[in-house]
Amino acid sequence: MSAGCGCHEVNFEGLDPAYKRALILVIIINALMFLVEMPMGFVGNSQALKADALDFLADTLTYGISLYVIGKANHLRAKVALMKGFSLFAMGLWVLGSTIYSVFYLQQPTVLIMGSVGFAALSANLISVLLLVKYKDGDANVRSVWLCSRNDAINNVMVLIAASGVWATNTGWPDIIVAGIMASIFISGAFSIITQARHELEHIKSHSAAE
Repeated sequence: MSAGCGCHEVNFEGLDPAYKRALILVIIINALMFLVEMPMGFVGNSQALKADALDFLADTLTYGISLYVIGKANHLRAKVALMKGFSLFAMGLWVLGSTIYSVFYLQQPTVLIMGSVGFAALSANLISVLLLVKYKDGDANVRSVWLCSRNDAINNVMVLIAASGVWATNTGWPDIIVAGIMASIFISGAFSIITQARHELEHIKSHSAAE
């Protein structure tokens, strides 16, 4: 993820009805996966599944906000994207902190639950990515949706890798390591979104001053 994604001006603001329909479907997918994955994360003692479930919840809420601000004033969309960036950063810190905590209270996850739920989550996110891929270039609001969906698919692959690692090593350490990596992805994505949103806010401010 490049932190410089906001250094060029973009035109697509999400007004296409097809994009709105795709976004609504993605919101439903994310909400359903949170309801499935979070309980399974606790049942299976998997920190990686819990982190991924939390990501599904965050995406459900932020995508709903993204849908609401489509067509609104430029500065409002940019400010909402900035808020999403900071919330993603906070989520990354929470996952990182809970992962460090788990190091001292290590429990071996259930491989079958990790693998089956992780595969279901990957399938859900691949569908979301396919729905949104042609809208990946846009303003900070649209761009943040794409980045979150792309990162989710990457996270799900990592959950499956963690499940394989737990099975191969017969320890919970692969789950802990993957959860830590996922936290770093959240934080990196947050910086990318924040950078673009700030660039757009500065552009709006300078344009208004020029008028």
